[in-house]
Amino acid sequence: MAAAHRLREPGRASGPVMSLPVRTGGSGGRAPMETGESRPGVAATLQALNGALGRPAALWVKESGARNLRHRDFLAPRAALSAAFPGGQVPPDVVAGVTSLGGPGVLAVRGCQETPAGLAVQVRRPEAFRRLLGPLPAPAPAPAPAPAGWAVLHCPALRGPAALRPRHLRPLLLADHLAQLLRAQGVGVRLVPALAEEGSREVLRQLRVDWPSGSGGSALPDAVAALKRALGRSPCSTACEQGPGAAALPEDAICKVHLRSFVEQQGLAGYDPNLDVLLVTEGKLRSLAELQQAVLQCTAGGQGSCCSIVHVVSCEEEFQQQQLDLLWRILDPGAHTALQKHLVCGPVKVTNPSSPIRADQYFQLRKRQMYKASVMKYGELAQDEAWTEVIDTLTVAAVRFEMLSTAHRSQITLDLEDGSISTKGTKSGAFVMYNCARLATLFDTYQRAVEQGTYPPLPPASELNFSCLREEGEWLLLFNYLLPFPEVLQQAAQLPTPTKGIRITANTETVCKFLIQLSMDFSSYYNRVHVLGEPFPHLFDQMFARLRLLGAVRDVFHSALATLHLPPLSQI
Repeated sequence: MAAAHRLREPGRASGPVMSLPVRTGGSGGRAPMETGESRPGVAATLQALNGALGRPAALWVKESGARNLRHRDFLAPRAALSAAFPGGQVPPDVVAGVTSLGGPGVLAVRGCQETPAGLAVQVRRPEAFRRLLGPLPAPAPAPAPAPAGWAVLHCPALRGPAALRPRHLRPLLLADHLAQLLRAQGVGVRLVPALAEEGSREVLRQLRVDWPSGSGGSALPDAVAALKRALGRSPCSTACEQGPGAAALPEDAICKVHLRSFVEQQGLAGYDPNLDVLLVTEGKLRSLAELQQAVLQCTAGGQGSCCSIVHVVSCEEEFQQQQLDLLWRILDPGAHTALQKHLVCGPVKVTNPSSPIRADQYFQLRKRQMYKASVMKYGELAQDEAWTEVIDTLTVAAVRFEMLSTAHRSQITLDLEDGSISTKGTKSGAFVMYNCARLATLFDTYQRAVEQGTYPPLPPASELNFSCLREEGEWLLLFNYLLPFPEVLQQAAQLPTPTKGIRITANTETVCKFLIQLSMDFSSYYNRVHVLGEPFPHLFDQMFARLRLLGAVRDVFHSALATLHLPPLSQI
């Protein structure tokens, strides 16, 4: 064993990184996992707590603030108890029932007591660490599962002949992120339209957007011809008649379709009242044919009778997409066209533009700014391939977080001034990537120390003592991030059915906000706690448990960043 000293956890390192998977069910303390024990979750625990009170209303809330978590983990607020029980007094047998809670996915309760704030519950924390960080059960061999449904994500921003602008990037990046979230939930995804413009393809490559390219396939002309025949039979269509003095019709004009009368006849809600007569062109029918082909690919071979169709559009494109939506309903009446949903993005305002800026110019501007900011933080950077890759990744992270960390309905304001990009801001993509790199550096430092004989290798999870994890920040990381992470991904991927009309609201900002908050809490903990302490045997239990915890935190970073097509950095 090397002489006693504290290893510094540097901010820059490279090399292999150990893999410490987040468990999906498990064991802890020092005991092995009980067979069949399931991973605890927030929803299952809240459901059990509400059931224990015997009331239909959801009375309990999960605490998340550090101050409240010192005393309790879940609370049934006093006001809610007063409405549910006479005088707000919970019967002793009900309180006893809360204390003895158990079941699949439910956190074990340590204690339940009346407080001025309400009924407070604290869970058995060492057991929670054990169940979330303990050994993974051996996976049962199984065939590859079939997709749990299908979704077609349509991004009209890619259809325009003009160069992409920042306002086009927002729905595009949102659709790309949503596709990754849906795939993570086992949903099959088709992205439409296929890329044809070389310029657009290059911008998307720089932003790490995984979008299909091509001409739409050989079946597209036949599909367009079928739509033309349906158009000729439709009672909503009339011939194109050009009156005297009217503007010349487009060369590919086919006929006119009366949308307003169709909306009124069908009793459709949520469409713009200004929709009236649409001039149908070959280009519009090609757009519909490509959508039709995507739906057929989803439903072919018994993969499902229907799929979700989501038009991810900017507010500037919404009117035109509603026209296309109605035209498709008229020409192809069926379950899939009747279930079209519109996910509308708010405007993207650019401050101080000397002239309208293209998407590629915006990316290059952010890249130059990120390079300057990195030089200010780390000094002059080596002009090599590794640092070029780091700056590229930080730039993509900056752009994606800029576009996706705001609720999709709200306006985004892009400040193009040089001081607008920083590696220090706690709410930026660069800050998230920096903290991800700190974790990589920590494990690289530990691995090298193991190779040098300073520390022993990390024991199996079944041998770790998770009761050593007593720091406030450690519980915060487990309870606010590791525990709810699967549910965070699930909620972010939900595509609700519109309650009225055609617009839907999705929680597409959830993952970015989750990563920003995780980065802030991890950074606070990491700055305060020495994970790699003095190499004394009596300190190893705590160090091993902390490494296991932070390995799970690192895996959450990696999984969340993967939904944004951001590779984790091993150094900055």
